[in-house]
Amino acid sequence: MANHSVLIVDSDASFVNPLASYLEEQGFDVSRSGSIAEAREKCCNGDFDIVFVETELPDGDGFDLLDWLREHYSDVSVILVTGYGTVENAVEAIRRGAEDYLVKPVFEEELKIALDRALARRSLKKENRRLKKQLEQRYSLDAIIGRDARMLQVYELIEAVADTRTTVLITGESGTGKSLTARAIHRLSQRRDGPFIEVCCGALPETLLESELFGHKAGAFTGAVTDRKGKFELADGGTVFLDEIATASPALQVKLLRVLQDMEFEPLGGQETIRVDARVILATNQNLEELVAEGKFRQDLYYRINVINIQLPPLRERRADIPLLAEHFLKKYREETGKVVRGFTPQAMDLLQCYSWPGNIRELENAIERAVVLTRSEYIEPEDLPPTVRGAVPGISVQAPEPAPNNLKAALQDPERRLILAALEANNWNKQRTARALGINRATLYKKMRRLGLLPDKSRNGGGGSATRPARHCATT
Repeated sequence: MANHSVLIVDSDASFVNPLASYLEEQGFDVSRSGSIAEAREKCCNGDFDIVFVETELPDGDGFDLLDWLREHYSDVSVILVTGYGTVENAVEAIRRGAEDYLVKPVFEEELKIALDRALARRSLKKENRRLKKQLEQRYSLDAIIGRDARMLQVYELIEAVADTRTTVLITGESGTGKSLTARAIHRLSQRRDGPFIEVCCGALPETLLESELFGHKAGAFTGAVTDRKGKFELADGGTVFLDEIATASPALQVKLLRVLQDMEFEPLGGQETIRVDARVILATNQNLEELVAEGKFRQDLYYRINVINIQLPPLRERRADIPLLAEHFLKKYREETGKVVRGFTPQAMDLLQCYSWPGNIRELENAIERAVVLTRSEYIEPEDLPPTVRGAVPGISVQAPEPAPNNLKAALQDPERRLILAALEANNWNKQRTARALGINRATLYKKMRRLGLLPDKSRNGGGGSATRPARHCATT
């Protein structure tokens, strides 16, 4: 119990002195106060783990001090002490936030129990606060990493829609961070203290999914032995996130349309209409417009959910963000494993930026985790990366670097090319913005792009000019 501090608020020396002596013997730092005013001053100037409060004090009621402590120092454990205990006062003390209620004379055994309980609850409060802060950081906007122009637009959209009730549709390939984006919207909204309920529509068959979303009554189907609340009801006051919405059956789409319009539904096997207040965010990695045209997705539902569409770009279209993400995941798994891994060799980073990442950010994270676990060096090398990443770019050898250039012009060309390519990708290949970022004019940028092979290949489209960006040239030098 060492290093814990206690404040005793009581004007009765015959009680305070023996209590203080006992606590000091147990290793507590003890302070004393004979009035509410003095106790408030000490709390403002000190940091106490436990406060003992007499219910009857010279300048007021101990319950008033309890209320003040709960309002201003919610982590402090308060133990009320009285010489005239009643059941009503004990119930009132607990209701207003006291950890315990002791009646004088207080015996050593019950005092020890009260202290252990108070310290345990204080520790639990601190741990809950730490975990909540960690959760907020993990799912805040700061957790979505990227400086690419398209990602900046994503940030602006998230901040704009977060504090509204508008339905949001998040689209993007698998692994681009749709769930993280949904959680960021929830954490930035006024519903942040409400539940966040995530449902993967593609993970359950139709009958089970309907029960999962709307709940069921006992006897609604074989195996339904008790009533069960659905995800929409559990999300009341918060957010429900429906991932892989394109997999929803036609019958379920009808029910979803009604819920989105009226926020009401009936559980399976039930007659009672349930109304909820929940914000709905949906996500898909499929093209819903094409599914509507094919008759596989209801047009009215599509229009209802496509109010605000946040499109997450695939990682291959934001290669300039790969170093940022790689360093982020390196830090994460370095802390988890305790290994001393300082960074990436230039060759390894080149490979990371050249690979197309069909699994997007999720695949990149897995690759970095693997590399941290396997590396025997202070820097992640090509050999530590997955074979798919190492072998993705023809002509790259992970065994030996390419021969060094034999003249200055050749030596400077590759760094210049990489710098210009990174600037182009960071500015979504807008030449005017890229030239401004590089501090050169547009004509100079065009000449350098032509010299370095960064212009589109017109021959592939019969001389008509191709909008396809040139393949990235990767080197291990």
